[in-house]
Amino acid sequence: MEDVEPHIIEAVEQKDSNDPLRVLKDVAAGTCGGFAQVLVGQPFDTTKVRLQSSPPGTYTGGLDVVQKLIKTEGPLAFYKGTLTPLVGVGACVSVQFGVFEGMKRFFSKQNISNGKTEGLTYAQYYFAGSISGLANSILACPIEHIRIRLQTQTASAPKQFSGPMDVIRKVQQSSGIPGIFRGLTPTLLREGHGMGVYFLTYEYLVNRDMATNKIERKDIPGWRLCVYGGCAGYGVWLSAYPFDVIKSKMQTDSIDATKRQFNSTIDCARKTLQASGVKGFFRGFVPTILRAAPVNASTFYAFELAMRAIG
Repeated sequence: MEDVEPHIIEAVEQKDSNDPLRVLKDVAAGTCGGFAQVLVGQPFDTTKVRLQSSPPGTYTGGLDVVQKLIKTEGPLAFYKGTLTPLVGVGACVSVQFGVFEGMKRFFSKQNISNGKTEGLTYAQYYFAGSISGLANSILACPIEHIRIRLQTQTASAPKQFSGPMDVIRKVQQSSGIPGIFRGLTPTLLREGHGMGVYFLTYEYLVNRDMATNKIERKDIPGWRLCVYGGCAGYGVWLSAYPFDVIKSKMQTDSIDATKRQFNSTIDCARKTLQASGVKGFFRGFVPTILRAAPVNASTFYAFELAMRAIG
């Protein structure tokens, strides 16, 4: 990877690589971030998925989804399928942050061994984030698949699934193990690129704050960490949202392989474009972008607080 000197961020705060518990601490802090992400973001996510996966004309927008959900299914409908993501997203975010922190240490050591500053380049931050996203995809794909199946059940239609385990059982019976991992390709695309932008945005803002104000990472006020986390959330969705739409469409398609509307990621993208044009790749974008700031602000804030407490 080419090093571009003007893009080197000098003020990165490195963790003690000799700490035998470093990885476990990173994972534990990431899990705290994941729990915060689910609890804050689940209502937004349910609204987004309903918009993405419902037939055109079902809802006029995010507010219409909210109104109809409250009227027909009650406020708790926003938390349908929450148990799976609470456990699963906690695991996913712990993987994201654990791998990212590990890649930061790897690149720092590599830079030092090459006689350069230990600070990472922008490209290295992006690549570290991308690797964390790809690693997370293996967990995120089936977890999100299960959650989406539960989120899209409506009170007006016969209940197809009684819970997460029932989703797994019925999907596996109908389509085998590959069926559980349906939507993996767009998940890899979303996470690989999106997490690169996500972590690059956050780390750039944090390092600029440390350099500008001559402070350490632990001294950055919580409100500024929240702002940086919110900006990172905007970055990931502005750069990778169409992949998420394709993933949602594939994961809400029939569990019976012989009755599916979409045969592949490319087929789903082609049919979406034919049916709705470019705007079809941005259905549900408004609740997603509204969700981005509070959800990712809470994720990074919880992570940073946990890291400060753990040491």
